[in-house]
Amino acid sequence: MYEYIKGVISHIYPGYVVIEVQGIGYKVYLANPFRLTDELKKETLVYVYQDVKQDSMQLFGFKSLQEKNLFLKLINVSGIGPKSALAILANDDHHGFVQAIEDSNFTFLTKFPGVGKKTAQQIVLDLKGKLSEFDVLEKGEATDGTAATDVSSANRAFEEAMEALLALGYSVKDVNRIKKQLKQTETTTTDGYIREALAFLMKK
Repeated sequence: MYEYIKGVISHIYPGYVVIEVQGIGYKVYLANPFRLTDELKKETLVYVYQDVKQDSMQLFGFKSLQEKNLFLKLINVSGIGPKSALAILANDDHHGFVQAIEDSNFTFLTKFPGVGKKTAQQIVLDLKGKLSEFDVLEKGEATDGTAATDVSSANRAFEEAMEALLALGYSVKDVNRIKKQLKQTETTTTDGYIREALAFLMKK
């Protein structure tokens, strides 16, 4: 029903943003809402997909049309729901994801929350050889988080990142496993912590 929403991002939370359009706040779930931190209180265009079920209606958002189209490919795979698709998109290495499908790398695919061996096999079966158009998706701009910040801000960013990982579907055990490594990085922003955490979680 909706192709995109253009409005002011009024709030950013670990699992979603609120986009205000003519006095109405739309709750939009994103893979990593903190990628839009620089857009807070600004008018922004976000591509959306409306998921309608018998007992709920949700909006899922994307920074680009290509990202949205990859999401649509993923949710057409048996066993992959919108939340699992978002967790996959949160990892900015879309090239690596496409390559894992082409290589039938089930070990890589099962590292995403909600993706077991059976679902990984289904992803390969349904999408192998069909994602060449997405292999050119640009990797999100990295951030080293070295901008000046105080300790309290860094701690708040760290906690927000941990909440965001849980919102994506990662278990408390997974999150706790990489906390020590994450605190040793030079990152001080929420977005940076999330990127570093996903990189750690995807390592073999």
